[in-house]
Amino acid sequence: MNLQHPQDPENLGIDALMPVASRPPLVFTAGEGSWLIDHAGRRYLDFVQGWAVNCLGHSPRPVVEALSRQAAKLVNCSPAYHNAPSAQLAALLARASGLGRVFFANSGAEANEGAIKLARRWGAKHRRGAFEIITMEHAFHGRTLATMSASGKAGWETLFEPKVAGFPKARLNDLASVEALIGPRTVAVMLEPIQGESGVIVASDEFLRGLGALVRSHGLLLILDEVQTGMGRTGRMFGFEHAGIAPDIMTLGKGIGAGVPLAALLAREEVSCFEPGDQGGTFNGNPLMTAVGVAVFEELSRPGFLADVERKGAYLRECLCSLSSRLGLGNIRGRGLLVALELGRDIGAAVVSSALEHGLLVNSPRPAVLRFMPSLTVTGEEIDLMTDRLEQALADVQ
Repeated sequence: MNLQHPQDPENLGIDALMPVASRPPLVFTAGEGSWLIDHAGRRYLDFVQGWAVNCLGHSPRPVVEALSRQAAKLVNCSPAYHNAPSAQLAALLARASGLGRVFFANSGAEANEGAIKLARRWGAKHRRGAFEIITMEHAFHGRTLATMSASGKAGWETLFEPKVAGFPKARLNDLASVEALIGPRTVAVMLEPIQGESGVIVASDEFLRGLGALVRSHGLLLILDEVQTGMGRTGRMFGFEHAGIAPDIMTLGKGIGAGVPLAALLAREEVSCFEPGDQGGTFNGNPLMTAVGVAVFEELSRPGFLADVERKGAYLRECLCSLSSRLGLGNIRGRGLLVALELGRDIGAAVVSSALEHGLLVNSPRPAVLRFMPSLTVTGEEIDLMTDRLEQALADVQ
């Protein structure tokens, strides 16, 4: 498809892109805060934010300034050497999480791949070669072969066979289903505190606490994939803080870079058993991206910032509850500014399309579910406007 527009007559080149996603026929050219602007100058209220990536909104000043400052100093010096921003960010994350060692990566999938490798390395050293990692049905951990194998996403069972072995699946919030899978080859349990791609399904605090006790009693590792829930998304710096547990390994992505490619693998000192040569990556921990990570961490750590996320999350749920009541829709669930609305029937794709016409970007991870992942800096007025536009979109579809 050649994209032509009266205000932009030249072919914008989208024909050259691999068709790996179903994209609407527009091209975004600018963004600010909660708003995106397309090639024709039309503005869209963005409650997707790159799938929870842009935690500070589009082109936030702290990120722009950090990129500008660091680009003038040093962009990349190779991970064969230390650089100051990566060391600073590692120290900040280690102190905040209680996990003493940090490895930087470029995407959540890469961080999760590293977590799998680290757990297997630990199993080889401390559990007589144990390698199986119990994961959850409907989980999503990324799109590498190993992280797809660890995921429980519907429809992936036969993609890119053969899969990587060693990921038996338990049921979220069902401790007995986890315990039934533990055997001599088990090394860890891996899960998301909130399953975002499956429709914002929350692991209860009781389940997480029980899971923590279970893995300790069996001498296993607890791996938390906080790619979506970490860095303030739930109203705490890390999602595990709500349950008061302590993971052995944690992964971060999305919000840690506020829009730039940055992710992290964190582990307890006793678990951090990689040896030189076991793990690496050409761009990993480069000073340009980690300088942004420092700026993001400092912004999220400002007094009152995370409490404000909790308040705005409560207000978003309140607005969606009112909308659901008026239109006869379903439940609202989630935590902080990661929220889902049950539609009651499989109209998600149609609602997303209609919302686009009304200048609103929302996401439907499941046919009967909408997911809302606004910037953590979203305003109450923008939440009100989103609710109004969503109601118009729903009216069109219904």
